[in-house]
Amino acid sequence: MPQFTSFDYQMMSRAISLAKRGTYTTTPNPNVGCVITLGDQIVGEGYHRKAGEPHAEVHAMRMAGDKAAGATAYVTLEPCSHYGRTPPCALGLIKAGVKKVICAMTDPNPQVAGRGIGMLQEAGIEVLVGLLEQDARALNPAFLTRMERGRPYVQLKMAASLDGQTALANGRSQWITSPQARRDVQHYRSLASAVLSTSQTVLADDASLNVRWSELSTDVQADYPEHELRQPTRVILDRQHQLHPQLKLFAADGAILTVAQQDADLCVELDDQGQLCLVETLEKLASEHNINHVWVEAGATLAKSFIEQELVDEIVLYLAPKIMGSDGRGLFGALGLTDMSQVQNFTIKDLRQVGPDMRVVLTPKR
Repeated sequence: MPQFTSFDYQMMSRAISLAKRGTYTTTPNPNVGCVITLGDQIVGEGYHRKAGEPHAEVHAMRMAGDKAAGATAYVTLEPCSHYGRTPPCALGLIKAGVKKVICAMTDPNPQVAGRGIGMLQEAGIEVLVGLLEQDARALNPAFLTRMERGRPYVQLKMAASLDGQTALANGRSQWITSPQARRDVQHYRSLASAVLSTSQTVLADDASLNVRWSELSTDVQADYPEHELRQPTRVILDRQHQLHPQLKLFAADGAILTVAQQDADLCVELDDQGQLCLVETLEKLASEHNINHVWVEAGATLAKSFIEQELVDEIVLYLAPKIMGSDGRGLFGALGLTDMSQVQNFTIKDLRQVGPDMRVVLTPKR
């Protein structure tokens, strides 16, 4: 492990803070920050804001100007080495005359990992890797999941009463949770690349499944004006082709992908249960549409399938201080378990009150 100074830690922490500014806008690209120092002075810094726009290193080099020569660059992710919509950042750092580059982590894409570092080293630039790596990984869990596992990061949103019911026996469910909880959902939607649901859910609620800027926090509104708001792609499982143009779904801004066995935007096979294959759906969303992060909003049947197939990376559960009785409709339906060893266990990642409700964020123990 390379030896890093306290100054190195301070500068990489600054780069990580800068990277977070792109949280709502960079997808499908990762959040990346860069700080350039000459001696003990910051001469340039920047972050990646949006796919197709300059990367973090470019912003930092523009700010540094001639002072980049002989400087040290701190980058939260290995500088890119390929030509895309922008030139390689590794080449830019070489041309700028940077003497040293410290990366928090290598590129997680196995096809390009290490190439940017190699390009820098071949040019005689000292490269160190691993400073605050876990903090850098925490910036991009969804991007890393797509790169390392070939599918998007999946968050499953659920809402229930204290006794675990999502609707009354007659199907009525609006509203179990509070307006504050529903506004909180808007925040999560805004972070996702896609919102996934079923045609049954869309038809039952005439749901738009988009992000409503007016319901985001004032902090987010201040940083991201309404015209800059990125709408997630709405992915709708529509095996029986029930969607129709009169739905609010089609009137709202944002792309829509229908999923079915045939005659759909995304065609997938049926699984052993006769349902659309979720594994294939997720893999195609990642490989064909560069979707990093899927936020799932649906009923007990789809939630059960995601849980049973161990495709959930995080559950976001809103619990309302209400009791609806065991004759209501449960969160996940019957799982058919016969032994406690079959029970899936979760870790509580976060627990907090949202209005009168509780929000519990859980990650699976695997």
